[in-house]
Amino acid sequence: MPESWDSRDDLPEDFFIPAALDVPNVTALSPFLVPQTHLGSRGVFAGLSAFMLALVALGLPANALTVACAARFGKLRSPLNRVLVNMAAANLLVVCAGSTTACYCFSRAYFALGPVACKVEGFAATLGGMVSLWSLAVVAFERYLVICKPLGGFAFRGSHAALGCAVTWIFGLAAAVPPLFGWSRYIPEGLQCSCGPDWYTTNNKWNNESYVAFLFCFCFGVPLAVIVFSYGRLLVALRAVAKQQEQSATTQKAEREVTKMVVVMVLGFLVCWGPYSAFALWAVTHRGQSFDAALASVPSVFSKASTVCNPVVYVFMNKQFRSCMLKLVFCGKSPFGDEDDVSGSSQATQVSSVSSSQVSPA
Repeated sequence: MPESWDSRDDLPEDFFIPAALDVPNVTALSPFLVPQTHLGSRGVFAGLSAFMLALVALGLPANALTVACAARFGKLRSPLNRVLVNMAAANLLVVCAGSTTACYCFSRAYFALGPVACKVEGFAATLGGMVSLWSLAVVAFERYLVICKPLGGFAFRGSHAALGCAVTWIFGLAAAVPPLFGWSRYIPEGLQCSCGPDWYTTNNKWNNESYVAFLFCFCFGVPLAVIVFSYGRLLVALRAVAKQQEQSATTQKAEREVTKMVVVMVLGFLVCWGPYSAFALWAVTHRGQSFDAALASVPSVFSKASTVCNPVVYVFMNKQFRSCMLKLVFCGKSPFGDEDDVSGSSQATQVSSVSSSQVSPA
C-alpha cells in the first residue's frame, strides 16, 4: 500500500492515483478502465459487493413500501408522515443511483460505468443522502415543537410538512450541486468503485478544504445539533412527567421505552453518518498521510446503510405504517392481527403526547 496520496493535475480524467506508485503511464491505473486490485484483494471487492447487494435487497422494498403505503392508505397521509415519505423517496434515490451502482462496480473491482456515470452517481447519492439526513432533523424538530410545546398550542399542519420537505431538497441541492461546477468535484473514492466529493487531493483549484468544511458544518453538524437538541428536550420533558408520577408503572414503562427509542435514533444517525463525516474531515486535515483504501470505502458504505436503518427506526417501528405494510404485502389482510385501532397519529418516535399527567407511546 502506498505511503501517501496526491492528485495528478495533468490527468485527462477526474480521478486520483497513489503518488507513490511510480508508473510511466498513470492512466494505466485509471479506475474507469482497469480493476483496482492494487488497492485491495478480490475478496475485499467481492465482500463489499455482497454487502451493497444486501442494502439494495433490504432498502429498495422497505422504502418503496413506505411510499406505496402512503399512496394507498389515506390515514397515513398525516403531515409528519409526509416527511417520512419524503425521506423514503430520498432513500430510494440513493439505493437506485448509489447502492446499485456501487454493487455492480465492486463486483467488477473498478468503476466500469465511466466518468460521466461517476458524476451522476456522486451527485444523486449526495443529494439523496442530504435530503434524508435533513428529513431526520425536520422530524426531530417537529417532535420537539408538538410534544414540548415551546410555542404553546402549535399544530404541525400540511403546510408545515410541505415547507419542511422543500427545505430538505433545497439544502440537499445546495450540498450536491457545487461539485458539478468546480467547488470540489465528484471522483471515485476509497477502492474506486463508488463516487463522492473529492476529500483527498491537494489541488487548490477545486477548493476542496472549504467544501468539506461546508459539508461538515452545514450538512452534518447542524442536523446533528437539531436532532440532539430536540430529542434531548423531549427526554427532559418525559423525565419530568415520569418524576411526577413515580408510583405509576405505566408512566415509568413509557418513559423507558421512549428513552430507548430516542437513543436508537441518535445512535443510528451517528453510526450511518459519523464515519463519513469524520473521515472527510480527517482526509482534509491530514493531507499526504497514508490511509488504507479499503478502510476509506467503509464510511461511504455506512452512509448508504442509512437507507435501511432509517425506515426500520422511523417507519417499521410505527404501528400504523407496519400494519398497512402487512396489509399491502398480504393483499388486504394482516397475518398478525388488525392494528388499525392503535392510538396516535403515526408518530415516528412512538410518542403521541406529553402532558402533566401522561406519557403515552403510540
